Amino acid sequence: MATPRQHMALTAALVASIARTIEDAGPSPGAIYLTDAEYDTIVRETLAQAPPGDLWLFGYGSLLWKPGFDYIERRMATVRGWHRSFCIKVARFRGTRDLNGLMMALDRGGQCRGMIFRIPADQAQAVLHTLFRRELVVKPPGTPPRWLTAHTDEGPISALGFVVDRRSKFYSGELSLGEVADTLSMAAGHWGTCAEYLHNTVSHLEELGIHDRNLWRLQALVAERIVHRTTAK
Repeated sequence: MATPRQHMALTAALVASIARTIEDAGPSPGAIYLTDAEYDTIVRETLAQAPPGDLWLFGYGSLLWKPGFDYIERRMATVRGWHRSFCIKVARFRGTRDLNGLMMALDRGGQCRGMIFRIPADQAQAVLHTLFRRELVVKPPGTPPRWLTAHTDEGPISALGFVVDRRSKFYSGELSLGEVADTLSMAAGHWGTCAEYLHNTVSHLEELGIHDRNLWRLQALVAERIVHRTTAK
């Protein structure tokens, strides 16, 4: 776990220094987007596999700092067999067709410390409709929902999370940490920069007492690259 004396190299000021406005180029050519009917089917099939009672959602990235739904309880939790990874290429949102960005997903191996959020059963359908439209865009989805075992101090809980499909054409888990840092230090889209996304994730993890060693190394590498480009001008 990080000590209070440790400070992120990727500061808010450094992230702000590379912020820029990028127009949304719209849907990527050839992309097939999910329809309302298909979202209905995915929600229905997901809830059909859910355990009885309230719905639990596992947050490991943006859900920690921007959940976008109301919840009645949250708990620290660890999912084993999966880890955070910037392994999904995006040509929109935080990237462009000329310079693809990378977004985070759960990839196989290791373990992931995060939080689970409890949603009342009578609100589960509405929350999933909203959440799936945020997390699942094209078909087949690059990060399909999956029921995971979340280990908490109160015992194991079945929680829904989003994991990468390694068969997806958007999967880029073969990149080295340095190559990921190169991309995150430069890529941006109409949602903002990849560096901003990384900064938000790492800073909120640290606030929760979650020290992800891989992301900590990554933020330092991204900061190093931004500083180098800035001073080289």
